[in-house]
Amino acid sequence: MKSLQVLCAALLLCTSLAVQATETGSGDPRYTIQNPPAYAMLGDLLIARPLLVVATVIGAGAFVVSLPFTALGGGIGEAGQALVVDPARSAFVRCLGCVGEGFEQRE
Repeated sequence: MKSLQVLCAALLLCTSLAVQATETGSGDPRYTIQNPPAYAMLGDLLIARPLLVVATVIGAGAFVVSLPFTALGGGIGEAGQALVVDPARSAFVRCLGCVGEGFEQRE
């Protein structure tokens, strides 16, 4: 019972901090361009990121298995980009709660 209370308190704290960050702005241009809401950040953190990490691992395995065939066809770069790099970039580089082009640096 106590661990459930601690979990609820931690989620409430994270939500309030995320709301405060979206209201005041963090100064990072990636966040000021998209300005994702708190529920999008939490959903991204708890659901999307773990699924993208799993997709990266599965894609890396599929890339290794398909490597002899893609080498014969000359598409190693495209296969690596689609199966490993794109999911990994979305999982580890994209800003929290951003969709689409959120991982690109804006100047």
